Amino acid sequence: MDERSGALALTPLLLFLVLFFGAGLYFTGQGDAMGFYQLRAPVAILPALALAALIAWRRRLGALDTLLRGMGDPGIVLMCLIFLLAGAFAQVSRAIGAVDAVVALGVNTLPPALLLPGLFAVAGAVSLAIGTSMGTIAAVVPIAAGVADAAGLDRVLVVGAVVGGAMFGDNLSVISDTTIAATRTQGAQMRDKFRENFRIALPAALATMVLLGVAGEPAPVESTESTPAWLALPYLLVLGLALAGLDVLLVLSVGIVVAGAFGFVLAPAYGPAGLVADIWAGFEGMTEILLLSLLVGGLGALMKVAGGLDWLSRMIARFARGHRGRRTGEFSIAALAGTADVFTANNTVAILVGGSVARDIAQRHGISPRRAASVLDIFACVPQGLLPYGAQLLLAASLASVSPFALAGSVWYCWLLALAAIVFIAWPRAPRATAAPATDPP
Repeated sequence: MDERSGALALTPLLLFLVLFFGAGLYFTGQGDAMGFYQLRAPVAILPALALAALIAWRRRLGALDTLLRGMGDPGIVLMCLIFLLAGAFAQVSRAIGAVDAVVALGVNTLPPALLLPGLFAVAGAVSLAIGTSMGTIAAVVPIAAGVADAAGLDRVLVVGAVVGGAMFGDNLSVISDTTIAATRTQGAQMRDKFRENFRIALPAALATMVLLGVAGEPAPVESTESTPAWLALPYLLVLGLALAGLDVLLVLSVGIVVAGAFGFVLAPAYGPAGLVADIWAGFEGMTEILLLSLLVGGLGALMKVAGGLDWLSRMIARFARGHRGRRTGEFSIAALAGTADVFTANNTVAILVGGSVARDIAQRHGISPRRAASVLDIFACVPQGLLPYGAQLLLAASLASVSPFALAGSVWYCWLLALAAIVFIAWPRAPRATAAPATDPP
């Protein structure tokens, strides 16, 4: 296959990014604060699918069969099931008050001298537990804004600490959609990715907390309304079971049952009808990412069969001047993930769009699935926490009445995470004799 036809096979992905990013710029220019979320990704990808199908059809590659095989790939379907169960668990846990328990447990125990690093830690714990930076920001920022006013601290600095903590937890959480997408697309084990990711994220988090510790003066903080701390147990159970290596579907299913049981016992008005309604609401909350996962699976299959992914891999190898080492491959994956996120303003979309290409790069450069998943996830999350037009900063800025552009410079964790990841990739290491092969089963 010639270079021209290989490059042409990637134009559907470019079309998707242009439509998604272009629409975001247009609506933002029209004064819409959430301009990048007016054209939903599953809709924006439809013209790209049509173009990819046309290219495959003209080459007699069986466009429809390829599309359906890509959408029905076992890895894609499993990822969709995980998304559904993660959404249901998050919704049920929120309904029984578990989120409030985690927030109150952290905020009420903060000593004045540790206010800013404490808020970072609280946001990180909440996000790690519930698996969503958006949900964490929505839960913690209103409390943090009030705390900032009471303590006489700069709101931008306080909210930046919360957003940084939210991104820290989201990047590590075993029920986060970014973690799920990264591990499934790279064929990595969840616990292996967590451990690999933690080695990079922990230094950045500790450095952030040290800087936050000297950034603001100590101030007294009034306690918020008390919530039973043990309502956080379903989250701890899910985290523990996942880290113990149990199958993620089983872990989430157990989490839903346990959270529902807590609701039955502790909330008299919460019964089976409420549990069923919350499970369905959790499913509905994952509809967009589920549809996008299916459609991206089909788009990836069409581009692959037309030679697009092979062409991209060759171009990356050529750009690296023939070097096939680990660093070249990991920096390539990092650039791929970061660029896709800047264009899409959605870290999960960026991972799904670049997942197949990243896995191919990892295989060609001898990178283990857990490292590929870690690098892919980190560099999709770093820009997401810094984009003034990203959902995280727009939501936080709206809740705290601050500028998202000013807020971008105060999310210190994301800047430090990028630095830590670059150092980690560049740091020389001796090859392992028993390195995991690139085709480890998920």
